Amino acid sequence: MAYWKRTGAQTFMPTEHVEGSWDLEDQHIAPTLGLLAHEIERDRDRRRDDALVVQRLSYDILGTLPLEEVHVAVEVLRPGRTIELVQATATHGGRAAVLLRAWLGQPRDTGDLAGSELPAMPRPDDLEPWQMSELWPGGFIGSVEIRREDRGPGRARTWVRTAHGLVEGEEVTRLAAAAGLFDIGNGLAVRADPQRVMFPNLDLTAHLFRTPVAGWLGFDTSVSFGPAGVGLTSTVLHDEQGPIGTMAQSLTVRPWPAP
Repeated sequence: MAYWKRTGAQTFMPTEHVEGSWDLEDQHIAPTLGLLAHEIERDRDRRRDDALVVQRLSYDILGTLPLEEVHVAVEVLRPGRTIELVQATATHGGRAAVLLRAWLGQPRDTGDLAGSELPAMPRPDDLEPWQMSELWPGGFIGSVEIRREDRGPGRARTWVRTAHGLVEGEEVTRLAAAAGLFDIGNGLAVRADPQRVMFPNLDLTAHLFRTPVAGWLGFDTSVSFGPAGVGLTSTVLHDEQGPIGTMAQSLTVRPWPAP
């Protein structure tokens, strides 16, 4: 079973694998982020044949989404021959819930310049399986396979993959499939017990210098909490060939009320 079923040209119904963690009645936002990336790429390919490369995915999470049908609209904010800024919006009941602004650029051969000094990750087989569902509930968490190295509060190195497609019956790029897992980063390296402290993210921005290849997706993650209810989850993203970019999520840190 995929995460989404298309119900119309711009509408999608979530499956049980989209069930959230903070509230089981709401969607986990991760598959929605992948869906918006998928629709931006489909829109690009309908409009042009030069396969612009996605360089940045910047999401703003305006509110929660129930486990009900969503509508996705795509518009080009900054058209161009070699660079575009494209926006996708997920709405429910006429209310915008997630915005994605993506920069796309013309591909060029820079193979002789390629390289990165970002630190390497251990191989997936070198890390132990982790049952994330023992810490986080919900259908989305139950849909993924994880290998993880716990390096202390707010610090972990993790590999994640899923056997489930993003949209039922549709070809999805590796980028869109990976984007559907990005938001799990905020739950991989917890700094505080989520039974005592809520720390949902308000946004997610991924800067990519290479398109991920198929297989495991790696998260080298650090979580920081400030003194005034603000936090930050910072991740170096990897595939099995090495680093592919970086990701940041701004957190609102909310201690649970005392019983």
